[in-house]
Amino acid sequence: MLDGTNPFVRFRNVQKSYDGETLVVKNLNLDIEAGEFVTMLGPSGSGKTTCLMMLAGFETATHGEIELGGKPINNIPPHKRGIGMVFQNYALFPHMTVSENLAFPLKVRGMSAGDVQEKVKRALDMVQMRAFGDRKPAQLSGGQQQRIALARALVFEPELVLMDEPLGALDKQLREHMQYEIKHIHENLGVTVVYVTHDQSEALTMSNRIAVFDDGVIQQLDDPVTLYEKPENSFVAQFIGENNTLTGTVEALSKNVATVKLEAGDTVKALAVNTDGKGGRTSLSIRPERCVVSPKKVAGLSMLKGRIEELIYLGDHIRCRMNVAGNDEFIVKVPNTADQLGLEIGTETHVGWQTDDCRALDFKQV
Repeated sequence: MLDGTNPFVRFRNVQKSYDGETLVVKNLNLDIEAGEFVTMLGPSGSGKTTCLMMLAGFETATHGEIELGGKPINNIPPHKRGIGMVFQNYALFPHMTVSENLAFPLKVRGMSAGDVQEKVKRALDMVQMRAFGDRKPAQLSGGQQQRIALARALVFEPELVLMDEPLGALDKQLREHMQYEIKHIHENLGVTVVYVTHDQSEALTMSNRIAVFDDGVIQQLDDPVTLYEKPENSFVAQFIGENNTLTGTVEALSKNVATVKLEAGDTVKALAVNTDGKGGRTSLSIRPERCVVSPKKVAGLSMLKGRIEELIYLGDHIRCRMNVAGNDEFIVKVPNTADQLGLEIGTETHVGWQTDDCRALDFKQV
């Protein structure tokens, strides 16, 4: 299907407007390679689901081209795109048994009865549901129904599967279990998956790459490690994982290090990632697990005075909320070790971090 130069899925300058004025998706350019698991992640209204629906054919692009396997599909109806779909509400036929639900997409493709039966069995085995073939959807739990919805999307062996918040209706423990199930099925089959969610931990767990959407634009497209460790702007830093923010003004730049005077008066150094240069305002991003709490200053670290406001014991670590440089929501994840158990609320202490763990980004008022 591919000639070796084209990606499997391509969005080229795609725009979408529902009213002819406001763009829900703005000049989207995105390439997805065969076999990838790409997640479109973002808050409600960011444009991620609209992109998925345009790829599925349920929405039409206002401008631009969408390609699948090197061929334009803008004018191809959904049922002729050969794409598997999994929805949050399962979308199973209530009057059909599990086996009949799985057989339906095969029968409409004109497959023989023998082939249908064999593929249904294989799909049920894939999601460990062989014993439930004769049941109706109403006789299944939410997790079981989602497994069947996944099997139905895979039963006709599509090259592309789209998933729209498929785990949103499940409880936390079952949702986490299903994340690993879907991840393993993807790894075993090698099928291309485009997944939509607003749950950043879900995206980090499952994806090869994550496209972070906001206001109809991809803010950053990267693998999970890069996205978390090296956010390119304040929105991504704040949206992916937990993040501490301090605001200030860039006083000096030397190579890739910025000297920043905080609004509270302290001066710290940070990696200059996305700033307006000397004199420009910036937001500093520091992850809670990269900070240390110490009664004394530690050589080699940027250290600020802080006061412990709240301590929450979480087993493997202590969540320490501090007032640092005027920010009373500054979080430090303190490892649960013997020498750290002396922390007390109201204690005046210091918090510090490596310069490389502090990123100077575009200014965002906190």
